[in-house]
Amino acid sequence: MKQNENISFYGESRLIELIDEVIYGKTGQRLRRDDSFFFKYKHQKEGECLVLNSDMFNATTDAPKQMNFYQMGLKSVLMNLSDLVVKGVKPEGIIVSLGLPNDLPVVNFKRLIEGIVDYSNKWNLNYLGGDLNSSKEIIINPTVFGFKNPEKIIYRKGIKPGDVLAINNKFGLTGVGFDILLQKDTNVKDFSKYHRAINSVLEPNDLGKEAYILANNKLAKASIDSSDGLSKTLKDLSLSNPNLGFEIDFNDNLIHEKAREYSKEFSISLEKLIFEGGEEFIHLFAIDPDDFVKAQRLVISKGGKLFKVGKAISDEKIYFLKKGKRFVLKNQGYEHFK
Repeated sequence: MKQNENISFYGESRLIELIDEVIYGKTGQRLRRDDSFFFKYKHQKEGECLVLNSDMFNATTDAPKQMNFYQMGLKSVLMNLSDLVVKGVKPEGIIVSLGLPNDLPVVNFKRLIEGIVDYSNKWNLNYLGGDLNSSKEIIINPTVFGFKNPEKIIYRKGIKPGDVLAINNKFGLTGVGFDILLQKDTNVKDFSKYHRAINSVLEPNDLGKEAYILANNKLAKASIDSSDGLSKTLKDLSLSNPNLGFEIDFNDNLIHEKAREYSKEFSISLEKLIFEGGEEFIHLFAIDPDDFVKAQRLVISKGGKLFKVGKAISDEKIYFLKKGKRFVLKNQGYEHFK
């Protein structure tokens, strides 16, 4: 492989061979070659259903210019896994389809595949294969799947007024990270004290397994992955639970300390960093108030985190409480095509 070779020099067949080489080198397994992909789940129990998720990673909209090819591959897998994990479902396999520009250097293609395979390995996923095609930009379209008893899946619907809202991580890091990467015309090394915020965008890593604990013990009534900003996440959750709204406590349980620090240093709205960050991959749960203490203690005992950040209310609006005052949350986060 030469530094100046593009994928058009290799062609589809050789690129598939290269994918096979990467997978075999990292897993000892060969890429499956067939018209369809077949997967036998040896641990599947009677009554379990197949659960799937597919989210597209588009380099134009999803990759800041500072993101390398390895990080693109990694993040494309993580963003798909998050939607499965938040339901309490353990991912078992992955299929990845790729759209690639003809002038993409082969060395960059290989790094992208390595990012996909490495993060798949972290979750012990079976890489089953996928499709390869030419496109004007880099498009990564993974499909991940797992199996779960439907009675133990945490759906979005099922919330009642008074239910506690809880999260498995604090908000604000990606808001800071995106502001640095997209708005600051300077070297990211100049923001070394905010390296965690920058990495939360370029190379997120920890999804947490709190959903497994809550699902298997039937301690969560609903859940949702926050990836388009907390404000939109709350709006989406309210759409699945008509006639309800939410009241969010704007305090240290919700806010990451680095977001507070950055907001003060650069005079940026803390509310914007928290509610409009996007791509947080933080999991939000609704829990019966009688079960919350039990759920929190159980999660903590197993090395997880669970922060109480608000409650469901009978008013259909979404509010946040700050310094004793109640404000309507108006912005609804990121949406494609707008």
